[in-house]
Amino acid sequence: MEGIVVASSNGRVGIAEAVRVLREGGSALDAVEAGVRLVEDNLDDDSVGTGGLPNMLGEVQLDASIMDGRTLLSGAVGALRGFPHPISVARRVMTDLPHCFLVGSGAELFAEQAGFERAELLTPRARERYESWLRERLPEGATTDGDGYARYAQRMRDLAALVHRLADPERTHGTVNFLARDREGNIASAVSTSGWAWAFPGRLGDSPVIGAGNYCDNRYGATACTGRGEMAIRAGTARSVVLYMKLGMSVEEALTEAMRDLWALNDPFYGNMNIVALDRDGRPAAATNRPGATFVWQRTDMDDCVEEPRLLVESPDPAQKGGWSSHTRREANDRQ
Repeated sequence: MEGIVVASSNGRVGIAEAVRVLREGGSALDAVEAGVRLVEDNLDDDSVGTGGLPNMLGEVQLDASIMDGRTLLSGAVGALRGFPHPISVARRVMTDLPHCFLVGSGAELFAEQAGFERAELLTPRARERYESWLRERLPEGATTDGDGYARYAQRMRDLAALVHRLADPERTHGTVNFLARDREGNIASAVSTSGWAWAFPGRLGDSPVIGAGNYCDNRYGATACTGRGEMAIRAGTARSVVLYMKLGMSVEEALTEAMRDLWALNDPFYGNMNIVALDRDGRPAAATNRPGATFVWQRTDMDDCVEEPRLLVESPDPAQKGGWSSHTRREANDRQ
């Protein structure tokens, strides 16, 4: 049985390594972890790992999850600071603890006790972008301490409600997805992200949430999401895709149905959503609600990966077409 790796387009930098792991007899879990780690180290990617854009307080908080389709075991970490490879910490949560999910200081304590090395995640480039963003939006006299703190705190709360509209939707949130099937037919999935730039501290999207942004089951397939995580959490998107395959839908039909589920959400922040999937027979596919999105995949008998367009499944609501709608863009401009 030929192995295969599927990834979001930014996974291109790690897909060759993931395929190499499979060729050398490694497991699907080994492959997705190896692929994700290279993206976490990619300083040109400001949505994952080191170099990821920070939250409102200037702190980089990382989220990741990993799942074993053979056993349905999973591990996840959220709001992890100071450790550059959250995907590996998530895997250790899965293998070393009776828990599935650690967040914040608890996740950091576990990472330290498990022997992971700390590192500075906020690069000079990311710091400058954050400081520039903050300078443009803080009122006069607002400071992070002292007499101006009340004005600062109130502005942060105000911005939390507007950040999705005030930010560049193509640049300020993103994620990496990896799915793999090994020569034994076992499937694994992995997701890692630094989340939305400038988000309210402690915000978690779908990436570390099993069933929302990540799910796999050897019997049916695997899927993972990028985009507005709050939507995937509300719709249980990743689990839904796998469930639809369980019910007999093809991988393309399952993706389409899951995207249609997202249309029903009453969400003033309705945004871009992307899903990658792999069925139990090793067929890759992906879907999006915005034109132009792509994904990559590679089998172990191929010399290079293939980049393909995602299946476009737009909403029938004109205000939602393209994910980041023209209505939302106008409102963002009006409120800046």
